[in-house]
Amino acid sequence: MIKIAIVDDNTFLQKAIQEKLSFFNEIEIKFTAVEGVDLMQKLDKNHNIDLILMDIEMPKMNGIEATELVKNKFPHIKIIMLTVFDNDENIFKAIKAGADGYFLKEVNPQELFNGIQDTLAGGAAMTPSIALKTLKLLREPIVFESENEDIVLTTREIEVLEQLSKGLKYQVIAENLFLSVGTIRKHVENIYNKLQVHNKLEAVQKAKNNKLI
Repeated sequence: MIKIAIVDDNTFLQKAIQEKLSFFNEIEIKFTAVEGVDLMQKLDKNHNIDLILMDIEMPKMNGIEATELVKNKFPHIKIIMLTVFDNDENIFKAIKAGADGYFLKEVNPQELFNGIQDTLAGGAAMTPSIALKTLKLLREPIVFESENEDIVLTTREIEVLEQLSKGLKYQVIAENLFLSVGTIRKHVENIYNKLQVHNKLEAVQKAKNNKLI
Protein backbone atom coordinates (compact mmCIF):
# COMPACT_ATOMS: atom_id res chain seq x y z
CA MET A 1 0.00 0.00 0.00
CA ILE A 2 1.33 3.45 -0.96
CA LYS A 3 0.65 5.97 1.82
CA ILE A 4 0.05 9.50 0.56
CA ALA A 5 -0.64 12.98 1.97
CA ILE A 6 -2.17 15.78 -0.11
CA VAL A 7 -1.30 19.41 0.69
CA ASP A 8 -3.43 22.10 -0.95
CA ASP A 9 -5.23 25.12 0.45
CA ASN A 10 -8.07 24.65 -2.06
CA THR A 11 -10.32 21.87 -0.71
CA PHE A 12 -12.05 21.53 -4.10
CA LEU A 13 -8.67 20.71 -5.70
CA GLN A 14 -7.83 18.39 -2.80
CA LYS A 15 -10.98 16.41 -3.58
CA ALA A 16 -10.18 16.42 -7.32
CA ILE A 17 -6.76 14.85 -6.58
CA GLN A 18 -8.37 12.31 -4.23
CA GLU A 19 -10.82 11.36 -6.99
CA LYS A 20 -7.97 10.85 -9.47
CA LEU A 21 -6.25 8.52 -7.03
CA SER A 22 -9.44 6.64 -6.08
CA PHE A 23 -9.06 4.52 -9.25
CA PHE A 24 -6.03 2.81 -7.75
CA ASN A 25 -6.44 0.30 -4.90
CA GLU A 26 -2.69 0.46 -4.13
CA ILE A 27 -3.03 4.02 -2.84
CA GLU A 28 -4.17 5.03 0.62
CA ILE A 29 -4.60 8.71 1.44
CA LYS A 30 -3.50 9.09 5.06
CA PHE A 31 -4.38 12.77 5.47
CA THR A 32 -4.74 16.14 3.77
CA ALA A 33 -3.32 19.49 4.89
CA VAL A 34 -4.13 23.06 3.82
CA GLU A 35 -0.60 24.55 4.01
CA GLY A 36 2.93 23.90 5.26
CA VAL A 37 2.44 24.57 8.98
CA ASP A 38 -0.62 22.31 9.04
CA LEU A 39 1.39 19.63 7.18
CA MET A 40 4.33 19.74 9.61
CA GLN A 41 2.01 19.42 12.62
CA LYS A 42 0.33 16.38 11.06
CA LEU A 43 3.67 14.81 10.08
CA ASP A 44 4.93 15.22 13.64
CA LYS A 45 2.01 13.03 14.74
CA ASN A 46 2.33 10.58 11.85
CA HIS A 47 5.28 10.55 9.45
CA ASN A 48 4.59 7.04 8.23
CA ILE A 49 4.00 8.50 4.76
CA ASP A 50 5.60 7.44 1.48
CA LEU A 51 4.86 10.46 -0.64
CA ILE A 52 3.38 13.97 -0.46
CA LEU A 53 1.55 15.69 -3.31
CA MET A 54 2.39 19.35 -2.64
CA ASP A 55 0.80 22.53 -3.93
CA ILE A 56 3.06 25.59 -4.24
CA GLU A 57 0.97 28.72 -3.67
CA MET A 58 -0.40 28.47 -0.12
CA PRO A 59 -0.82 30.88 2.82
CA LYS A 60 1.34 30.78 6.00
CA MET A 61 3.94 28.40 4.54
CA ASN A 62 4.10 27.73 0.83
CA GLY A 63 4.94 24.41 -0.81
CA ILE A 64 8.56 25.25 -1.54
CA GLU A 65 9.30 26.18 2.11
CA ALA A 66 7.37 23.12 3.28
CA THR A 67 9.32 20.84 0.89
CA GLU A 68 12.62 22.04 2.32
CA LEU A 69 11.41 21.45 5.89
CA VAL A 70 10.04 17.99 5.16
CA LYS A 71 13.24 16.94 3.38
CA ASN A 72 15.35 18.10 6.33
CA LYS A 73 13.18 16.45 8.96
CA PHE A 74 11.82 13.37 7.15
CA PRO A 75 14.20 12.64 4.26
CA HIS A 76 12.53 9.29 3.50
CA ILE A 77 9.35 11.02 2.30
CA LYS A 78 9.16 11.66 -1.45
CA ILE A 79 7.55 14.89 -2.65
CA ILE A 80 5.85 15.62 -5.97
CA MET A 81 4.88 19.24 -6.60
CA LEU A 82 1.36 19.32 -8.00
CA THR A 83 0.59 22.82 -9.17
CA VAL A 84 -1.13 24.98 -11.77
CA PHE A 85 2.06 27.04 -12.18
CA ASP A 86 4.90 26.05 -14.49
CA ASN A 87 6.96 29.25 -14.31
CA ASP A 88 10.71 28.73 -14.34
CA GLU A 89 11.41 30.23 -10.93
CA ASN A 90 8.94 27.93 -9.16
CA ILE A 91 10.43 24.87 -10.86
CA PHE A 92 13.96 25.99 -10.01
CA LYS A 93 13.13 26.71 -6.36
CA ALA A 94 11.13 23.50 -5.91
CA ILE A 95 13.95 21.34 -7.27
CA LYS A 96 16.47 23.22 -5.14
CA ALA A 97 14.26 22.63 -2.08
CA GLY A 98 14.39 18.89 -2.74
CA ALA A 99 11.23 18.08 -4.76
CA ASP A 100 11.35 14.62 -6.38
CA GLY A 101 8.86 15.34 -9.14
CA TYR A 102 6.72 18.09 -10.63
CA PHE A 103 3.30 17.72 -12.25
CA LEU A 104 0.69 20.19 -13.41
CA LYS A 105 -2.73 19.73 -11.81
CA GLU A 106 -4.38 18.84 -15.12
CA VAL A 107 -2.40 15.56 -15.15
CA ASN A 108 -4.63 12.55 -15.85
CA PRO A 109 -5.12 9.84 -13.17
CA GLN A 110 -2.98 7.18 -14.89
CA GLU A 111 -0.06 9.58 -15.46
CA LEU A 112 -0.23 10.73 -11.86
CA PHE A 113 -0.27 7.13 -10.59
CA ASN A 114 2.65 6.19 -12.88
CA GLY A 115 4.51 9.29 -11.66
CA ILE A 116 3.98 8.29 -8.02
CA GLN A 117 5.29 4.78 -8.73
CA ASP A 118 8.28 6.12 -10.70
CA THR A 119 9.17 8.55 -7.91
CA LEU A 120 8.97 5.86 -5.23
CA ALA A 121 11.23 3.70 -7.40
CA GLY A 122 13.84 6.46 -7.32
CA GLY A 123 12.92 8.26 -10.54
CA ALA A 124 11.98 11.89 -11.11
CA ALA A 125 8.48 12.15 -12.52
CA MET A 126 7.58 15.30 -14.43
CA THR A 127 5.02 16.67 -16.83
CA PRO A 128 6.85 16.77 -20.22
CA SER A 129 6.67 20.60 -20.45
CA ILE A 130 8.22 20.84 -16.97
CA ALA A 131 10.96 18.38 -17.90
CA LEU A 132 11.85 20.55 -20.89
CA LYS A 133 12.01 23.66 -18.74
CA THR A 134 14.16 21.82 -16.18
CA LEU A 135 16.65 20.81 -18.87
CA LYS A 136 16.74 24.43 -20.01
CA LEU A 137 17.40 25.58 -16.42
CA LEU A 138 20.24 23.08 -16.12
CA ARG A 139 21.78 24.36 -19.33
CA GLU A 140 21.46 27.97 -18.18
CA PRO A 141 21.83 27.73 -14.41
CA ILE A 142 22.56 31.41 -13.90
CA VAL A 143 19.05 32.64 -14.69
CA PHE A 144 18.24 33.14 -10.99
CA GLU A 145 20.14 34.49 -8.01
CA SER A 146 23.07 35.34 -10.22
CA GLU A 147 25.21 38.42 -9.94
CA ASN A 148 24.89 40.71 -12.92
CA GLU A 149 28.16 40.16 -14.72
CA ASP A 150 27.78 43.16 -16.98
CA ILE A 151 28.00 45.86 -14.31
CA VAL A 152 30.22 48.61 -15.62
CA LEU A 153 30.98 51.54 -13.32
CA THR A 154 32.96 54.58 -14.39
CA THR A 155 36.25 55.38 -12.64
CA ARG A 156 34.52 58.27 -10.88
CA GLU A 157 31.65 56.05 -9.68
CA ILE A 158 34.14 53.53 -8.29
CA GLU A 159 35.92 56.36 -6.43
CA VAL A 160 32.58 57.50 -4.94
CA LEU A 161 31.71 53.92 -3.98
CA GLU A 162 35.08 53.35 -2.30
CA GLN A 163 34.54 56.50 -0.21
CA LEU A 164 30.98 55.38 0.60
CA SER A 165 32.34 52.00 1.74
CA LYS A 166 34.45 53.83 4.33
CA GLY A 167 31.26 55.29 5.79
CA LEU A 168 31.98 58.86 4.66
CA LYS A 169 29.17 61.42 4.31
CA TYR A 170 28.31 63.00 0.94
CA GLN A 171 29.75 66.34 2.08
CA VAL A 172 33.14 64.78 2.95
CA ILE A 173 33.20 62.73 -0.28
CA ALA A 174 32.44 65.91 -2.26
CA GLU A 175 35.37 67.72 -0.60
CA ASN A 176 37.73 64.74 -1.11
CA LEU A 177 36.91 64.46 -4.80
CA PHE A 178 36.59 68.23 -5.40
CA LEU A 179 32.98 67.86 -6.53
CA SER A 180 29.67 69.33 -5.42
CA VAL A 181 27.33 67.42 -3.10
CA GLY A 182 24.74 67.43 -5.92
CA THR A 183 27.20 65.69 -8.27
CA ILE A 184 27.98 63.06 -5.61
CA ARG A 185 24.24 62.43 -5.19
CA LYS A 186 23.91 61.97 -8.96
CA HIS A 187 26.82 59.51 -8.99
CA VAL A 188 25.28 57.55 -6.09
CA GLU A 189 21.93 57.43 -7.93
CA ASN A 190 23.68 56.04 -11.04
CA ILE A 191 25.57 53.48 -8.93
CA TYR A 192 22.30 52.27 -7.30
CA ASN A 193 20.65 51.94 -10.75
CA LYS A 194 23.57 50.05 -12.27
CA LEU A 195 23.91 47.70 -9.30
CA GLN A 196 20.12 47.41 -8.93
CA VAL A 197 20.24 48.13 -5.20
CA HIS A 198 18.35 50.47 -2.87
CA ASN A 199 20.83 51.51 -0.22
CA LYS A 200 24.50 52.08 0.57
CA LEU A 201 25.02 48.74 2.36
CA GLU A 202 23.64 46.75 -0.57
CA ALA A 203 25.69 48.81 -3.03
CA VAL A 204 28.95 48.23 -1.17
CA GLN A 205 28.23 44.51 -0.69
CA LYS A 206 27.32 43.95 -4.32
CA ALA A 207 30.32 45.94 -5.56
CA LYS A 208 32.60 43.77 -3.39
CA ASN A 209 30.92 40.57 -4.62
CA ASN A 210 31.56 41.68 -8.18
CA LYS A 211 35.10 42.77 -7.32
CA LEU A 212 34.38 46.35 -8.37
CA ILE A 213 35.98 47.73 -5.21
